[in-house]
Amino acid sequence: MSSTAGQTAASRLKIISAGLTDVGRKRNHNEDSFLIDDELQLYVVADGMGGHAGGGTASRIAVETIDKEMRRAREGKDNPFLSVPNLQDSPIPEALRTAVERACLAIFTAAQEDARLSGMGTTVISLVVRDEHAFFAHVGDSRAYLIRGDLIQQISEDHSLVNEQIKAGMITPEEAKHSRYKNIITRSVGFEEEVQVDVMGLVSEPGDVFLLCSDGLANMMEDREIHETVVKARTFEEVPKRLIDFANERGGDDNITVIVVRVEA
Repeated sequence: MSSTAGQTAASRLKIISAGLTDVGRKRNHNEDSFLIDDELQLYVVADGMGGHAGGGTASRIAVETIDKEMRRAREGKDNPFLSVPNLQDSPIPEALRTAVERACLAIFTAAQEDARLSGMGTTVISLVVRDEHAFFAHVGDSRAYLIRGDLIQQISEDHSLVNEQIKAGMITPEEAKHSRYKNIITRSVGFEEEVQVDVMGLVSEPGDVFLLCSDGLANMMEDREIHETVVKARTFEEVPKRLIDFANERGGDDNITVIVVRVEA
């Protein structure tokens, strides 16, 4: 397991974060990558795919490129991190979208240059917390959740075949859990030269917990189980390990990666 934890002070709210990744019980190598950049308050989970070398390479390029591009944006004349009075006017979602698009091109280019990496791609779920706003950019079926009090809500929408089938009324959410197609995603970063990136934002409140994870967790746990594990943990830093242990006890079919971010007054 690799782990990192940290905290940083925003202008008004304090952020505490913790993250962990694990190979799981069935795979012999870990193709997930994650990023905790507490200075930027930028958090990313990427679940790579595409052969032994490809998946891990794609996810690593994704998190490195997104971090580099967001840092470059902060240093530029149109710094998106400068305070903006309301959610709708923030330039952060466009900056995040651009960063993911550039990661897509970087992965695609790397695959063109090395035949062993051909066809690689990755999911991306990313979060930037700025003052009382939280912004997300995502592609694929890695997820973002909001845990607020007694509620847990999935913020991102899976770009997956089974989710398309659910929306079309072809299968129920219960059937989707057991579908042999549940690992097929309809969008990924780097498989093609360009990708459509979903971005969204919300107003956060003190006490909110944002959870980013790969499908190695989401496919193994019900939302209410995730919620219960987060709120019952003795310390915030142990939350990722407890969730990963839970997924491994259920079989650990895939690599498992979790980042949790808590907003404090």
